[in-house]
Amino acid sequence: MLNAAVRKSTQEDRGLCLVNDIPSHGSKNREKFEDIIGQSVKMQEIFTLVEKVAESDSTIIINGESGTGKGLIARAIHKNSDRKDKPFITINCGAIPENLLESELFGHVRGAFTGATSSKPGKFELANKGSVFLDEIGDMSANLQVKILRVLEEREFEQVGGSKTITADVRIIAATHRDLEKLVQEGSFREDLFYRLNVIPIEIPSLRERKPDIPLLVSHFLKGFNLKNGKDVQGVTNDAMIIIKGHSWPGNVRELKNLVERLVVLKGEGEIDLLDLPEKLKRKGGHSELPSMEISEDGISLNTAVTDFEKALILESLQKTNWVKNQAAKLLRLNRTTLVEKIKRHHLQPSHT
Repeated sequence: MLNAAVRKSTQEDRGLCLVNDIPSHGSKNREKFEDIIGQSVKMQEIFTLVEKVAESDSTIIINGESGTGKGLIARAIHKNSDRKDKPFITINCGAIPENLLESELFGHVRGAFTGATSSKPGKFELANKGSVFLDEIGDMSANLQVKILRVLEEREFEQVGGSKTITADVRIIAATHRDLEKLVQEGSFREDLFYRLNVIPIEIPSLRERKPDIPLLVSHFLKGFNLKNGKDVQGVTNDAMIIIKGHSWPGNVRELKNLVERLVVLKGEGEIDLLDLPEKLKRKGGHSELPSMEISEDGISLNTAVTDFEKALILESLQKTNWVKNQAAKLLRLNRTTLVEKIKRHHLQPSHT
């Protein structure tokens, strides 16, 4: 017990963000939201909204950049609805050619086209009394938009090559990373379909808009990939976390998840430090991606922000000068002794051996 206490104290002194020190989930009820992780105000608002809209049967449109977790939100809506025990079927409208997408959605009869040797039900028929998630609906052709509009308005359709009308008792949840209003103005997306989909819009924030959630997400992914790969990575040092939080994350949560998987597999055990981060990430983190000084809805600790910013500036100067302290001190307009003291205080080390 004493050794464990000493070990934890040492890790805290070094600024180590431990896997088990971070709550695994920001929601009161993990069962409701599966792998949607977040304690920020923006994500708590999303959780509340999901609970409310799940109780209805209204059409939902989820807007957000690629990698933000739109599919997880759609699944959470279904799981918390009265349709939870019925099918939840996903189809990516942007990943399937138009001539195949129609058959996937509505099914086809035998002989409807070359290769149709037997009849096949579509996603709407298979999802009867459940939910259909139309991902990337902004990429759907004008022809199919008309047919989706009919399903929304009349709850019926015909299979490709068929004449029998089939009733569709499904809830439609759509998602897109594109600006549908702009597409409507450009004439590439039907205005009537837009308004029919836009009954309850849900805006998913990008990862750079919810940076307080990054340590929480990293902890969650570390646990998962440790278990999956039989590894024992214990956490992330504060120095490494500053770089991680400073990245702009254009690929959002998906990009962060991929990074953590890579780090767990390559590190294996111990804690992730600056040495372990990809050079590209360190270059960006040390130069163009200094810690954000924006005040989020969660507020900000001034002392922590000042400390993090100082540490990031010192690290940037050291990286620019290949850790030649005299040169780094000149860049920061400090004397060398003061710089060395700050390097020790922030536990900074070269990122290469």
